[in-house]
Amino acid sequence: MSHSHTITASSIAVISDIFIIQGQTVTQGQPLLTLQVMGTVLPVVATHSGVIKRLHVNIEDEVVTKQILLEIEDEPNMVTSEAQASAMSSTHKALLAFEARQTMTSDEARDQHIAKRRALGFRSARQNIEDLCEGAHFMEYGQFAVAAQRQRRDYQELKTATAADGIITGVGEVNRQTLSLVKATACYKTALIVNDYSVLAGTQGFFHHQKLDRILAVAQEQTLPIIMFTEGGGGRPGDTDITIVNSGLQCASFSSWAALSGVVPRISVANGYCFAGNAALFGAADIRIATKKSWIGMAGPAMIEGGGLGVVNAKEIGPIETQAKNGVVDIVAEDEADAAYLAKRCLGYFQGPITYSEKEQADKDAQQASLRDVLPDDRRFVYDMRKAINILADNDSFTELQRQFGGAIITGFIRLKGRPVGILASDCKVLGGAIDVEAGEKAAEFMQFCNEFSIPLLSLCDTPGFMVGPEHEERGAVRRLAKLFTSGAKLTVPLVAVAIRKCYGLGAQALLGGSTMKPHYMLSWPTGEFGGMGLEGAVKLGFSKELAAQEDPIARQALFEKLVAKQYANGQATEVASVLEIDAVIDPADTRAVILQTLF
Repeated sequence: MSHSHTITASSIAVISDIFIIQGQTVTQGQPLLTLQVMGTVLPVVATHSGVIKRLHVNIEDEVVTKQILLEIEDEPNMVTSEAQASAMSSTHKALLAFEARQTMTSDEARDQHIAKRRALGFRSARQNIEDLCEGAHFMEYGQFAVAAQRQRRDYQELKTATAADGIITGVGEVNRQTLSLVKATACYKTALIVNDYSVLAGTQGFFHHQKLDRILAVAQEQTLPIIMFTEGGGGRPGDTDITIVNSGLQCASFSSWAALSGVVPRISVANGYCFAGNAALFGAADIRIATKKSWIGMAGPAMIEGGGLGVVNAKEIGPIETQAKNGVVDIVAEDEADAAYLAKRCLGYFQGPITYSEKEQADKDAQQASLRDVLPDDRRFVYDMRKAINILADNDSFTELQRQFGGAIITGFIRLKGRPVGILASDCKVLGGAIDVEAGEKAAEFMQFCNEFSIPLLSLCDTPGFMVGPEHEERGAVRRLAKLFTSGAKLTVPLVAVAIRKCYGLGAQALLGGSTMKPHYMLSWPTGEFGGMGLEGAVKLGFSKELAAQEDPIARQALFEKLVAKQYANGQATEVASVLEIDAVIDPADTRAVILQTLF
């Protein structure tokens, strides 16, 4: 009497291929069909020899866990010839072994490890890879690596427990589905690196570092931008297979990563715990994104305690609130999905111009007249510079960096008719727009960054100058603010500067690249006001004798106000333009058009 065997789906999947038909004779181990799960192909093979009694599915069907796929009925009189068995072995044996080994690195094969991630509200490393590639093909490097611990652990266990040795590396296409780049030969290829916290807490072992070194070399050779997810606990001391390594200080990963500064754009993403070596990689990137559930520090709890510095909880080390305020984190993301989106968005500025329709341009042109209403009537009152930026920029194209750090200067990227532009802008809501040491360093680094990757710059100036005073000097103002002049002097990319309102002193000069003659075009709105220093200070310094001669306090104040008014009149935009200290005064509504004409 014949007996039937059912074969069921191991997980939720889609039928990607079927190799047999109903009534066909099959042998044990023969491939029958394939399931596709999260971009991974899982082979389904015959558990018994026999005849396909019934096939329950078709290609592209969606199936759920334990759903019956097919039934095999025993064939008592079935005889498999030696030739057939031999042919089956030579054709499929190696392939089946490969597919089985590949499956061991998948999320489905590591469900217990992945479940811990999901319990925290986090994604798996492979989910992040799939998101970055938007479902496109990912060419993985070193997928079959395991931790160098075969002397102390079972190799079969290592294949799943330490899959890929805790780091997924490869090359994928980023933004092909979302960005329509202008260049016909535009390259979407990007080196992708995702540290896998589900493997030994994302720690960096021997083969982990070898994989990292390999993909960094590939990125350098092919000039590929890099996105790296850096979650992990730093170095791993438990790799016992490598017996001739004492300190591991010969590891080149960190210097190789840092050496790519200015060569290719590097974007890092932190989520969860990011300590020690992982934090070093995060911090050395050009753009640093971290989720709200991030803790980033140059050492974790064990190293802090080992150094005699006390016992601390991991969540006391570098929480996101701290690292955003001190400038370590450029952009704060809601979660990993948002971080992946932001990483792709930031990368897009370096991938080049995108298509921009005539309708989009017409709609944006219609908004420009509203720039005339951005400033309040009273010059003493603040206004929203970000509103002006968003009117000038293509719709939904402004991405700000380090918003919580150095707030007197806004830095970020916009697009103008699809073309990427770096932006520096005063924020008079913070210190009245005075440039303190944090804002100065932030702007200097951003200038240098844009210059390295040939991204033109736009500077919107409204500053009374550098922040001054004894307290500020204690923070190294002279050394730190001078960096802004150095970065400006080295600019080779086009720079357009617009004086929105205040343009005073060394601070204004620094924000303009060094002087009003440094920009390719130095513009001002009619509201622009200029001076070698703040008007009040200039009067007190330049007319101290005249003021002191007025014994009556009321008369002295009246003279002071008269002199300030005269200085203000002499510093009006049209007056400054009349002696060729700036290039032009324009209607605010023409700002976008003039910038476009100058830069492109």
